[in-house]
Amino acid sequence: MSRPRIVIVGAGFAGYRTARTLSRLTRHQADITLLNPTDYFLYLPLLPQVAAGILEPRRVSVSLSGTLPHVRLVLGEADGIDLDGHTVHYSGPEGEEGTLPFDRLVLAAGSVNKLLPVPGVAEHAHGFRGLPEALYLRDHVTRQVELAAAAKDRAECAARCTFVVVGAGYTGTEVAAHGAMYTDAQVRRHPMRTGMRPRWMLLDVAPRVLPEMDERLSRTAGRVLRQRGVDVRMGTSVKEATHDGVLLTDGSTVDTRTLVWCVGVRPDPLVESLGLPLERGRLLVDSHLRVPGRPEVFACGDVAAVPDLNQPGQYTPMTAQHAWRHGKVCAQNVAASLGVGRRRAYRHRDMGFVVDLGGAKAAANPLGLPMSGPAAGAVTRGYHLAAMPGNRVRVAADWLLDAVLPRQAVQLGLVRSWSVPLESASPEVARVPGRPERARRAGTGERDAVDPGAERAGEERSEEQPPGGPSRDRPSGEPAKNQPGGEPARNQPGGEPAKNQPHAEPREEQPFGSRSGSTRASGTPRRAAETAGPPARGTRKPRKTSGTSGATRSANPAAPSGPTRSADGPADSGPEPPADQPPPGPDIAPGPVKRTDGRAAEGDS
Repeated sequence: MSRPRIVIVGAGFAGYRTARTLSRLTRHQADITLLNPTDYFLYLPLLPQVAAGILEPRRVSVSLSGTLPHVRLVLGEADGIDLDGHTVHYSGPEGEEGTLPFDRLVLAAGSVNKLLPVPGVAEHAHGFRGLPEALYLRDHVTRQVELAAAAKDRAECAARCTFVVVGAGYTGTEVAAHGAMYTDAQVRRHPMRTGMRPRWMLLDVAPRVLPEMDERLSRTAGRVLRQRGVDVRMGTSVKEATHDGVLLTDGSTVDTRTLVWCVGVRPDPLVESLGLPLERGRLLVDSHLRVPGRPEVFACGDVAAVPDLNQPGQYTPMTAQHAWRHGKVCAQNVAASLGVGRRRAYRHRDMGFVVDLGGAKAAANPLGLPMSGPAAGAVTRGYHLAAMPGNRVRVAADWLLDAVLPRQAVQLGLVRSWSVPLESASPEVARVPGRPERARRAGTGERDAVDPGAERAGEERSEEQPPGGPSRDRPSGEPAKNQPGGEPARNQPGGEPAKNQPHAEPREEQPFGSRSGSTRASGTPRRAAETAGPPARGTRKPRKTSGTSGATRSANPAAPSGPTRSADGPADSGPEPPADQPPPGPDIAPGPVKRTDGRAAEGDS
């Protein structure tokens, strides 16, 4: 008799705890498969310390294969679930496709950034849900302070060293608190010519900081933020965002180059495709975390609306504490459905919250006891060390080094602006060159190899390019015909060859930094389609996937043409080689080096 197959979608707090508990309960009596885009579990509460340079990224990344030895890890993103056929369709990190059959399915896909209908936010703001976003924010803040220090114009200096954080919840409060300390340390060592200092702003429509937590925690956090010079504005939010700044709901305008969006989260869009009852985007489950009418399907974490038995008629909030506890109960109920143990209902007890405000400052109420200052800081860090499933010694070592050594304020440039769009179904994965984005379809496993942000690609300019005039080879405001968002490229099959391609009529050179698409009414757009992928020269031929089907799939149709150069940082590495060119390897020798002075280069034959 074959062993039951259990598939867990997502390795966040809920998915990771489910896999670990199930592995212990089933004792090799079931095949457990964990499907996740990355090979690590991210300890999200310490992510602000990564952005502030306190912790290295690998400290908050716990290896899945190293800590779950009896669980099969499959790298990929679920983009279709056939509930009747008991299969999960996924796409791997290199474009391959696959299908996972299941007898029990656990949905723990987590959450993504919450978007609001505010003009310009999707184009000019960045979220804070994954490691790529934290690394980008660290580089971006460092770069802005360095450019502000070198600027002679006071207006430019003020705009570059102004950082706006929207959302005074758990994440936004910690980002503003750690960010203020990080930039102050930079300016202390390298003062600005104009004598100005970095300015952090924290905005929220709520009446106080941390509105969802105890009022005493809120007062403590607000006091610490104001002591560090953070401009806390409650009852205020962003009305419109542009490349040069933000317009606030109170009518004031703030010149800034940094907008961090921390207004909240929403469930992963995967659950919307299942056609099952939802509660504000979350999948309705019973108190045993089972989907009604689908006894083989369980859901936990941020994608599940779990009834709160302590407050009838309400659902447990989307927090890491609840997700961690959901995972344990879900694993016990999945094992009970296989005849191992007894099932139990989810019931929780509030153990309190901790908020790390940087340095020795924190706000905490363990077991309902309000604390502040160094004592709260010790409790907060002790709680994080106890809650982390790994890397405890490394995290403690980084904290010790940060206490005695200055932080390294350098920008590595590993994550570009277009790699971390605010509107993303996978904030834990940075966009990579040439990888088509996937659009999920309800229950069938079918996919569209279309970038969800391609429709914006024709109307946004890259943040890495300086502002420039309209392209000289086309009327102002008309989309470039070989750019996403406009007409199809003429060098595609079935169309005319592009005039800027070889063996075709030459085209007048575009001015550097020219814009394509329509002009927005509110300021100059800051960056090109963030979801369209990096600049690439020319187009690609269709390539075959290495998945289960032999069908071909086209390269990313949303990839813009032509290399770009950063106005604030180092130049990009350049275009990718054509698809029909074999990759360099040990069996392909490089050609001779050519010199222009008439002499043979070293090593020429």
